[in-house]
Amino acid sequence: QVQLVESGGGLVQAGGSLRLSCAASGGTFSRYAMGWFRQDPGKEREFVATILSGGVTYYADFVKGRFTISRDNAKNTVYLQMNSLKPEDAAVYYCAAHSAAWRITSQLYDYNYWGQGTQVTVSS
Repeated sequence: QVQLVESGGGLVQAGGSLRLSCAASGGTFSRYAMGWFRQDPGKEREFVATILSGGVTYYADFVKGRFTISRDNAKNTVYLQMNSLKPEDAAVYYCAAHSAAWRITSQLYDYNYWGQGTQVTVSS
């Protein structure tokens, strides 16, 4: 059983940056593909980015060029560097993992494990 704990959320002005972290435990981290999703109240949870064990990445169109996902397999941690933040980026950000470590997917139902989320607020 994999446990995921996010950190790094907070309040930032539009145009600013935040780096989210997600620490994993309870499994062999390098065997999992990792992803970030976000959810605004009243909206469906949506895909943000994913990274495979070997470092291949894939992003939602609305974050391309602004967000960067990375991972440190030695530290069992995945990161989401968020730059040029916009008010519409405000949401609870969730870290997720799935065991098909070779497969890129943006579908929620493919992810087996989820963190509790960290709030990101962007002021205009």
